[in-house]
Amino acid sequence: MKRKINDMKLRLPAISVNEAVSRSVISAFVAELNPTVEELGDLRCAVSEAVTNCIVHAYRSLAADEVGYIYISVRLYDNREVSIEISDNGCGIEDLDLARTPSFTTGEYGERCGMGFLVMESFTDSLSVKSRPGRGTTVLMRKILKP
Repeated sequence: MKRKINDMKLRLPAISVNEAVSRSVISAFVAELNPTVEELGDLRCAVSEAVTNCIVHAYRSLAADEVGYIYISVRLYDNREVSIEISDNGCGIEDLDLARTPSFTTGEYGERCGMGFLVMESFTDSLSVKSRPGRGTTVLMRKILKP
């Protein structure tokens, strides 16, 4: 049975600069497990995509002077598993199956490529998404690092 060896929680405003902040903080935190450069790059890409989705989509209906928040929880386990949960309290996703379809986007044509969930899935060992319209979305990514 796996045992949690460390955990961290962050709350960041959903503004573009915090995409880089979240990647950097999570990279530093995961360094405790001594991941390979490739594993670290995978996690950074997946986190970047999840946080960017929060910034671009979750709070699009807020007024210009309002800011939503991104909530990040990272857990490290003794079996070298990294669990990263990224959530928001934004608009939520009406149809998760449709949203996970390659090339689907709620953005303007040509503005977004609609590959967010596919990118996250390709860089992690598992991806689950939960969402409630009007309440927000939670993405849970897991990656097992090599021994």
